[in-house]
Parts: sequence; structure tokens; C-alpha cells
Amino acid sequence: MAATNPWLLPFFLLLAAAYSDQLPPSSAQFPFPETTSTAVPDPTKFFSPSLLSSPLPTNSFFQNFVLNKGDLPEYIHPYLIRTANSSLSVSYPSRTSNTSITQLPFSPDLTISSVSNKTHFVSSFSDLAVDLDIGEFRFHLVRGSPYLTFSVLKTSSVSISTGGNGVDSVDSYDGSTKHIIRLSNGRNWVVYSTAAIYLMKAKSSEIVTSGGFSGVIRVAVLPNSAAETEQILDRYSGCYPVSGYAKLSGNFGFSYKWQKKGSGGLLMLAHPLHRRVLPENLTVLQNFKYGSIDGDLVGVVGDSWDLNFAPIPITWHSINGIERKFFPEIVAALKHDVGTLNVTELSSTAASYFYGKLLARAARLALIAEEVDYAAGVIPAVVKFLKTGIQPWLDGKFGRNGFLYDRKWAGLVTKNGATSKTEDFGFGIYNDHHFHLGYFVYSIAVLAKLDRNWGNQYKAPAYALVHDYMNYRSRNTQFSIPFRNFDFWKLHSWAAGLTEFPDGRNQESTSEAINAYYAAALMGLAYGDESLTAVGSALTAAEIAAAQTWWHVNRGGRSSIYDEGFTEENRVVGILWSGARESRLWFASAEWRECRVGIQVLPVVPVTERVFADEGFVKEVVEWVSPALEREDAGEGWKGFVYALEGIYDKKNAVGKVKKLKKHDDGNSLSNLLWWIYSRPERQG
Repeated sequence: MAATNPWLLPFFLLLAAAYSDQLPPSSAQFPFPETTSTAVPDPTKFFSPSLLSSPLPTNSFFQNFVLNKGDLPEYIHPYLIRTANSSLSVSYPSRTSNTSITQLPFSPDLTISSVSNKTHFVSSFSDLAVDLDIGEFRFHLVRGSPYLTFSVLKTSSVSISTGGNGVDSVDSYDGSTKHIIRLSNGRNWVVYSTAAIYLMKAKSSEIVTSGGFSGVIRVAVLPNSAAETEQILDRYSGCYPVSGYAKLSGNFGFSYKWQKKGSGGLLMLAHPLHRRVLPENLTVLQNFKYGSIDGDLVGVVGDSWDLNFAPIPITWHSINGIERKFFPEIVAALKHDVGTLNVTELSSTAASYFYGKLLARAARLALIAEEVDYAAGVIPAVVKFLKTGIQPWLDGKFGRNGFLYDRKWAGLVTKNGATSKTEDFGFGIYNDHHFHLGYFVYSIAVLAKLDRNWGNQYKAPAYALVHDYMNYRSRNTQFSIPFRNFDFWKLHSWAAGLTEFPDGRNQESTSEAINAYYAAALMGLAYGDESLTAVGSALTAAEIAAAQTWWHVNRGGRSSIYDEGFTEENRVVGILWSGARESRLWFASAEWRECRVGIQVLPVVPVTERVFADEGFVKEVVEWVSPALEREDAGEGWKGFVYALEGIYDKKNAVGKVKKLKKHDDGNSLSNLLWWIYSRPERQG
């Protein structure tokens, strides 16, 4: 990697160079003790030995390739890719859909086999790509490439089989550097090679080379019968990407840069969110399209892209403010809620997720009190509660649990999670890190704002929590993978960690992902760290845009992405997988719509306003979920989040409903709901 070329430095290194003077203490003084986890898998089988001395990805787009047998597919848009038995299979999947699930079943079109009989391994990876080696083949799996590209590193025969699909014909063009394989299932695949290669039909479902080959082969499906599609693939077949990097660009933007080889322009594919934030000066091929579960992928020519998101205000308090006439009502709620802060309840809570939510609930009370001129009546009690609750975790003195460092995969685990795959919702196998830690970071940010001396004392462990899920500084890369959860190509996070799934990575709660990056931005404000605030703000903006694109099922707008039946039945997605969309949740059936809405709303904080900026859509959601609130087992805490949405367009009714709630979610309170509703802007007209 050439250090003189800034584009070959990943996102986090560029930021580190810009803000190295603001780095916290060196990671050589890592503040949490090391443990030998028995819950995590062995990483050595599927990674090149040269990669094992550095932190490894735990929530990445290629995670299935390095877990268990490494033989479950991953969605490398626009193809599903599966590796097994010294071979790689590629599928251009057809979507299946009903009212409860939209899914991409894996059915291989082509299987490319090595004669080496060796297990695959990852030889390198970057923000947007991974190199997978199988014997003498190196597959350059680059997100959004219409071609599957692989290098044959030494002279070898190439075997291509078609599984259950028969081969109708194999036609040769351009001096045998282009072939079209026509399958009996109606799919046509184009094969390009840098030198002549002689493909011939050996059996009804097998194609082999008649001799050895060394060079580069590119394979692409023809997604339609239009002659223009094949012509475009021909035109750009000579230039191929081998890696891709992302970096921060301005306050709320990202830039992509692909390292390429060959000649000519680089052809890539953009998903719907890309297209909304790309500049107009790029060459976009509107008629060159591939289907995907995320919407149509459209051709874009160019080896660098700039993505610019709308700015998101990162504020401690409400964006619009609150009229003074509402202060007394909120103050009355604050007096009650502060009185319920219970250190005994907190100390008896062992689970990191629920513990963090209790801390964040208290931190919210302090900020609300500042906004309604009642700081003196609330903040001393909240500061005492937060110090009592946070310090044992940062000092390593909380007897029921705690944070430890796992060197195998280079990241934080909990004491309870280090010996169990299920404790702390799988935190020990890197599930949900941004969710759990986001609540801790939010609470620490508030406490550091209120007590600067305390903040300075605990700065090192505070930053260690942020860097576990949002590491952007080169000095810390020996201890944590950069941006553990965030996917720079999809522009949102993945929650699932070191467990293989047939549909790839998944994430349920977009709002908790948003909260994690919003909390990091607030910590930057608390510590005067402009770089931390900038990165947290940019990821907050991206995560919000992704939630609105793929989790919010808006019949009138962006959700032409999904099929009609799924769109009609759902206003929000439950679990979003790389290769599927489900209406159910991990903890609730699809019929419990109040849970599905709530998990996309909590926690209610100032930035929530930007997540639900479309009032028409919000009203649709409330109308869709309201019948579910009539069930006897509908939880009061979940109802509170529905009423919070109703407050966006009907303050009076929403306030009446929240006042009747008998309890609240463990991260929420009456004070917070009243603050939210009364800070909604007045409707015009």
C-alpha cells in the first residue's frame, strides 16, 4: 500500500492524519483487561496469516466466508456468492416475496472450480471489497460490480459447471476472449478474458477449458435481452477494480475510490440511496440496470464517487425549542422521574444492554432539565446516579459484569459474554456492539459535559468504548477494526456478529444504530474533539437516510423497492438482512406491530426528529399500528413510542395518551415523552 497515495488509505487513517493532535492516550495503555474468550470462533482458518496480526472484521459483508465451514452465501451486489469444496458459485438471484418476507434464495448459475482442492481464504480486504483465494484463483469480490472478476495467478485449467441448469450453447467471439454461455434456465452469462481461452461444453452442465490459462477472467450475467446491455458490458470489460476505499468528504459526505487495473473506464452499480446523494456530474447509465433486493442497481462510470448527505443538527437539546408555557408540566414530571432513580435497581442489572438504557434514561433527564430551566433541581441527583453507575464499568469493578478485551478478534466483550454466545444478546460474539455501547457513550457524553473534571479522568476508557464500534484513528487500529458495524457500501450498520446466517448480516433497530453515532458526536462536543463530532455526525446522517430508504416502507415514495404484497402489509421492516427482509422481530411476531414500530424509534432523542421528518408517512405508521395497541398484552412501554410519533402531528391527543401510561420503557420516561411532544414544531395551516 503506497502511503503517498491518500486514496489507498482507509477512511479512518485519513481522519487520524488530520486530527492526530487530539488523540486520547495511546492504545498501548488500553484501559480494559484482556480475557481469553471461549465464546468466539477461531479466526485462523479463513484469513491469510499476514492478516492475523491486525484486527479482523466481525460484522462485515463477507462474514459468512470466514465462519464455521465458510460455505454460506453472501450478497455481493448484484450476485449471491458461495464458496465450498475448492470452488466458488455465483447466482444472479430472483427475488421471492409474500406479505411477511422478501428473500433472495440461492440457486447457483455457475460454479468455478479450482483443481487445487484447497480451502478458500481471505487474502486482503478493504472498505468496499474482499479478495478471496481458492488455489490458483484470486476472486476480487467488489461491491456493486456487474462483473465477477478473478485472476488466475498461475497457468491452470478453468472448470465451470452449471449445477442443475443445462448448457444450451457456448459461443465464442473476439478471438476467443469473449464467450457467451447460454443456460437452459434462460440466463445468459458473458465471459471475458485477457487472453484467448477455449471454453467448450464437456457435459450437459459442465464447461471446461481445453488448455491452461493465466490472466484475468470476468463473468457477468446479461440481466435483460437488450443489445445495449451487452454492448455496455463489452465496452467496460477491460477495466476491473481490485479494492475500494471510503473516506470522509466534507461535514456530511463520503467519497469512494476504487483501485483499478486494466484499461478504459470503470463501470460500477449504484443502489437507490447512492443515486439520491450522488452529484449530477457523474456518468449515469440509466438504462443499464440490475435487479436487487435493495432496489434497481444502475450503472455509473467512474473510479471515484462523492456522496453528500443533508446536514443533521447534532444538539444536546431539542432542535426547535419548547414554549415556556409547557415548562411547569415537564418540571413536574422531572421531579417524579428523578425521584425514581434507583441505584439498587441499577446495580442488580447485569445485562449490558439494559444497564446502558437505564443510564441513558437518567442522562436524558439532566438535559431536559437544562432546557426547561430546572437544572438545579435535577442535575446533582443525575450526576451522582451516573457516576455511581458508570464508574464501576470503566474501572472494572462492577461485580456482575464488565468490559474486557478479546485479542482473537480485537475488540471489547463483556465478562458474561466471554463465556457464553447468548449472554448480553451475544455481545461476546460481537452482536449489537453499537447498540449497547451507544447507550453507555451517550451517558458518558452527558456526564462529561456536566462534570469536566470527571470527563477528563475517564477519557481513556470512554474513548475505548467509542473506538470499539467506531474506530477512526490509526493509533488505535492495533486494538480494534475500523468502523466495526458500519457498511460503507450499504451506508448503514450491521448488528449481527460472529454467527453465520443463510441471508448474511442483519440489523433490527435502526434508531439504536443512529443513537450510537449521535452519541459519539455528542462525546466529541463534550471533549471539544471536532474529528469525533464530524465522523459521528456523518454516520448519523447516513444511517438516517438508510433507515428511511430500506426500513421505512412508504407506499407513496421510496418503497417501490419492495413488492406490492410486502409493501401493502408493512409500514416498517422488522429484521433487515443482507439478502432478505422480514416483518417479524427477534423477540416478537409480525403481529406485534407496536414492537416493530418501537424498535425503530427508541431512544427518543433530539435527532429522532430527522428520522421521522415525513409527517405523512408518520401518520400512516400510527394508523397502521393502532389496532395492535388494543391487544391485552400490548406493552405500555411500546405504546409510548407510538404516541411519540402521534405527537408529531397531533400534540393534544398524544399528550393525553402518554399521561395515561402506567409504565414506560426502561430507557424512556414521562419527562422524555412530554419533552418530545412539546418540542414538536407547530403545524402550519
